[in-house]
Amino acid sequence: MTTPVSLFFDETNLDEIAEFPGRVVVFLEPQGRMDRSVRRLNRLTKGALGRLQESERFEKLKEGEGHEMSFPTGLKAEAVHVIRLPRRPSVDAARKAGALIGKSLGEAGALVCAGNIGKAAEISLGIALRAYTFDAHKTGDGKDLGEVRFHVAKPEEVAAKAAPMAAVAEGVFFTRDLVNEPSNVLTTDDFAARLAAMQELGLEVEILEEAELEKLGMGALLAVGQGSESPSKVVVMKWNGGGDEAPLALVGKGVVFDTGGISIKPSAGMEDMTMDMGGAGVVSGVMRTLALRKAKANVVGLVGIVENMPDGKAMRPGDIITSMKGDTIEVLNTDAEGRLVLCDVLWYAQETFKPSAIVDLATLTGAIIIGLGHDNAGVFSNDDKFCDNFLKAAKLEGEGAWRMPLGSSYDKLLKSRKADMKNIGGRAAGSITAAQFLQRFIKDETPWIHLDIAGVAQVSGESAFAPAGATGWGVMALDRMVRDSFET
Repeated sequence: MTTPVSLFFDETNLDEIAEFPGRVVVFLEPQGRMDRSVRRLNRLTKGALGRLQESERFEKLKEGEGHEMSFPTGLKAEAVHVIRLPRRPSVDAARKAGALIGKSLGEAGALVCAGNIGKAAEISLGIALRAYTFDAHKTGDGKDLGEVRFHVAKPEEVAAKAAPMAAVAEGVFFTRDLVNEPSNVLTTDDFAARLAAMQELGLEVEILEEAELEKLGMGALLAVGQGSESPSKVVVMKWNGGGDEAPLALVGKGVVFDTGGISIKPSAGMEDMTMDMGGAGVVSGVMRTLALRKAKANVVGLVGIVENMPDGKAMRPGDIITSMKGDTIEVLNTDAEGRLVLCDVLWYAQETFKPSAIVDLATLTGAIIIGLGHDNAGVFSNDDKFCDNFLKAAKLEGEGAWRMPLGSSYDKLLKSRKADMKNIGGRAAGSITAAQFLQRFIKDETPWIHLDIAGVAQVSGESAFAPAGATGWGVMALDRMVRDSFET
């Protein structure tokens, strides 16, 4: 997988500043007091930082924005990056300042003169998240990013705060790599193998193959994959760090490629359907993070891994299939396949693990993109307190999420003349009827959240903490929710 940049935390050493060959980063406020590192840099550059600090250009910078001085006189550095940031910045401003550093990071690395900046660990997380490139399939000599060294007043304290954040960054990178991979590489077998490899981190991993899925009665999930040469699977990842408590269950849709099946998608943009396993990717990244930071919670991650292809054996519009729960489903559109995968895995999770709560994630509907764009995931829930806890965690981590409604009037749209339900409810309220479909497979006593991440899992342009492509949305929010609500 793509490895996050190496980060080190040392006490301030003024003599290193002049000799550092990469990028030197300092933080300033307009008219603010310079710390020791900035004063030394100002002397070495013959007052250039002081003139910049007093300039109108610096005054116009927003908190977390910066100005770059290339090949400065008096230094070996390739650049001095001056970022406007107060000594006690907000978490968001600190992370965005870090992202600015991470975006411009090169082979020579960076020396970050953070001194007494209160959120140095948050700056390091911003650097790690933004210093990401997916170039696994590019030929030629790749360029590795240099290490980032922090000069801080209390290096051991900052390093301790940064350690769990590094685990989060690695989980985000794991998710991004999975979502960015092409489908001829990330087959169902390859996906399962990557998850099995996480046993070395302390996760218990079990792979359920098609024969066992048939015995369990997962007719809905198996119907989706029956047109593909790649075998369908369910992978179960368990982290037991919380004693005897019932686990939180995370369930992800893992459609490694979605043609739409017999209800085939238009060719334009179909190449993006490599990301239709985004929900499973997020679950996998969260489980990696929990294992790396030794979370004191019980969490089980379950992902249904399939490929939706047209074939002589493929599921057809008009077919009636039977779920593991026993409910029958009339398939009106084979491109509404994600809910068929999730419904069986959701039921299996409840029957097998008796979880205290469930969160499912899926790139489920284009309708959620029409409603919320690419800034927010759609959030559906049967439990206000559970939902509020997640929304709070998402807000604290800067991951957009917006609660959407559920209701019996929407549920009626799924009524079928031939079976217990249809797999679509029509064009109106498409993301809501999809959530209503899933709610039919949630037991009344189980708190549940459904996250429709179709608009946020992958974006065409760069975002604050990621280049164009997979974002890893959800890993930070779910890890935060586990820390705040489920750790013992």
